[in-house]
Amino acid sequence: MLQIPVIVQAKTRDGKDLRENTQTVVVNAHGGLLKLKMEVKTGQPILLINERAKIQQNCHVVRVETSEAGNSAVAFEFDQPTPQFWPSCFLPPIGDARLIAAQVTFPQLLRPSRVK
Repeated sequence: MLQIPVIVQAKTRDGKDLRENTQTVVVNAHGGLLKLKMEVKTGQPILLINERAKIQQNCHVVRVETSEAGNSAVAFEFDQPTPQFWPSCFLPPIGDARLIAAQVTFPQLLRPSRVK
């Protein structure tokens, strides 16, 4: 898993701005997976901000699964492929990215992390 700190911005149906600091779980040139507490819906536009790289990118939500605890595993896709959004040393070749994303299932993302 690749944890990169990001900020997610979204708007509610009534136009209220939402903002949440979180971390990615899996990334590739086309998007990635992350956990969110805020409620988002499939197809909803979001803005992803990578403060370390000083870059932001428009995205949309492709899939959401919510746990009983209320956290959501959110798959997102960049509106345009943006490999420079992530540190290049971490990205697999584009052909391998879907393989890596497929190895992490949504139920795995929703399990509480164990710290030893």
